[in-house]
Amino acid sequence: MATPAQWIEGARLRTLPLAIAPIIAGSAAAFELDRFHPGRAFLAFLVAFFLQVGVNYANDYSDGIKGTDEVRVGPLRLVGSGVAKPQHVKMAAFICFGLAMLAGLVLVAIAHQWWFLAIGASAVFAAWGYTGGKRPYGYMGLGDLFVFIYFGLVATLGTLYTQAAKLTLTGWVFAIAMGLISCALLMANNVRDIPTDREVGKMTLAVRLGNTLSRRVYAAEMAVALLLTILLLPHNPWYLLVFVLIGPVVHSSTVVLSNQTGPALIPVLKQAGIVALAYSILVAIAAYLGQFDLFAEEVIHFTGY
Repeated sequence: MATPAQWIEGARLRTLPLAIAPIIAGSAAAFELDRFHPGRAFLAFLVAFFLQVGVNYANDYSDGIKGTDEVRVGPLRLVGSGVAKPQHVKMAAFICFGLAMLAGLVLVAIAHQWWFLAIGASAVFAAWGYTGGKRPYGYMGLGDLFVFIYFGLVATLGTLYTQAAKLTLTGWVFAIAMGLISCALLMANNVRDIPTDREVGKMTLAVRLGNTLSRRVYAAEMAVALLLTILLLPHNPWYLLVFVLIGPVVHSSTVVLSNQTGPALIPVLKQAGIVALAYSILVAIAAYLGQFDLFAEEVIHFTGY
């Protein structure tokens, strides 16, 4: 019987920045339109939070019963380590999915965007299908694509649309950046697990690309995520704040490109999550400061000074 502390560790709360960051970024894009709704943002956060914890438990269950986690480097896995029964971990995953759907139902009702129910349902199926079912797409090298779509595009643009009922260039830039950073974190995780994944037939994108190319892809994804912000500078120069993340990005990319293996890559995962969260906070600050610039321009125009 797993202890409460083990259940919390199994939930992998360190991955939560990837759930929170798109909500902050999408809300920042809505704020830029003067359409920020705190209540809707909180509901979007609940959806992302429970989906993230649910997918962590679902992956724990599916990989555990397949034997993928029997020999691994990294945080505790409840099923793989034998501290929790598989059916209990599976139940925990579905409880989280249910709570995510409940929060999503309230959000779409308030936003009057009922077609979002289909997207929400697809997100739950995607969360389970990553490692669950007879043909898990995570075992076929498609995990990165789905992470980009759901952690980047759906989470960020969904947050924006449920608040502002429109999409903008700012929202798309944030969404693509969030997706790329999330894919980079997944790539670093899968590079670490290439030897064990190959043995059990888990053909992740990292396994398919090979060690060297996968590490280069990680660095490219992190770099492009930052560089995309250049597209927004003519509209709001405050987005230059994002480039304070160059240091952490270069550091983590250097570690990955230096062919470090095993436990040496674990801090990279944490750093990628921090970069995602910091990116979202910085663009939110930039959007806020940009509103003051627009206000100042309006005052100057009105007064003639």
